[in-house]
Amino acid sequence: MADKLSSEQRHNCMSQIHSKDTGPELIVRKELWRLGFHYRLNVRKLPGTPDIVIGKYRTAIFINGCFWHGHYGCSKSVLPKSNVDFWKDKISRNKERDVLNIQRLEALAWNVITIWECELTKQHLPDTMKRVESELLSDRDKWEAYKSKRKQNRRFAIEQASKHRKILALVETELNSQFHIKVKPHGNTQSGA
Repeated sequence: MADKLSSEQRHNCMSQIHSKDTGPELIVRKELWRLGFHYRLNVRKLPGTPDIVIGKYRTAIFINGCFWHGHYGCSKSVLPKSNVDFWKDKISRNKERDVLNIQRLEALAWNVITIWECELTKQHLPDTMKRVESELLSDRDKWEAYKSKRKQNRRFAIEQASKHRKILALVETELNSQFHIKVKPHGNTQSGA
């Protein structure tokens, strides 16, 4: 099926899409608040600037658009028929960046939850929020146990800090070799040629 929009119409349509306060983000924020979770938005100090951060549970939440993040097998993740190479490259870079950010967060002892746009329809929202709530409660328990062990055992704390530095270095090396992503000193990424 041919693309129904001209290049100019497609450009105008895509330029109207924003990266903050999107419809899916507002749905999740409303549901989290209803469930009693307090959060911060778009924390720039964390890799990937997660959409929602619940520090008490050491959890970062990304709400991904199915098209923009290449949700495999999703009907909303269909490439436009025009300028196909551009869109393939763009979505591929987004997916690589997502992998990098998740691995960096996990290396820093953060839990990561990814919620896809298609999981927020009226039909799927209750199950999605049950899953998220369950993961958050599990994350809280893991974080409390980790903090307790770290506080009681100084040697464990030192080992964990060293481990996190090594993991970060390994993740960055692996991603550089696999995806040709260079990591700049302040955590910014740059796709290689």
